[in-house]
Amino acid sequence: MVNIISTDQAPQAIGTYSQAIRTGDTVYLSGQIPLQPDTMTLVTGDITDQIRQVFDNLRAVAQAAGGSLADIVKLNIYLTDLEHFAVVNQIMAEYIAEPYPARAAVGVAALPKGAQVEMDAVLVLDRAT
Repeated sequence: MVNIISTDQAPQAIGTYSQAIRTGDTVYLSGQIPLQPDTMTLVTGDITDQIRQVFDNLRAVAQAAGGSLADIVKLNIYLTDLEHFAVVNQIMAEYIAEPYPARAAVGVAALPKGAQVEMDAVLVLDRAT
């Protein structure tokens, strides 16, 4: 069984995708860029503001699915400048505690709406820790 996850606490999909899909105990979160949910505009500020907005958006979708950022088992990070990787690590530690999820970081040429960062994730709910 597949359930569509949607919340107005995160940016609405701007294409042909869902914010997240849950099948069984697994939730697949679509990529989040630093859009503010209420205005659907890119957050103003520097890369730290963009990274925090992305984590806030992921958290909102995870909560709508019945989970939290602690349930992430795989996190993919896309950066237009890999020099920001250390900042991602620092801010990620504010949002997610050990044990950290498996993770990939990829340098990309561009992201939607001129964002500098995008992240997607896989959560497993109701798992033994």
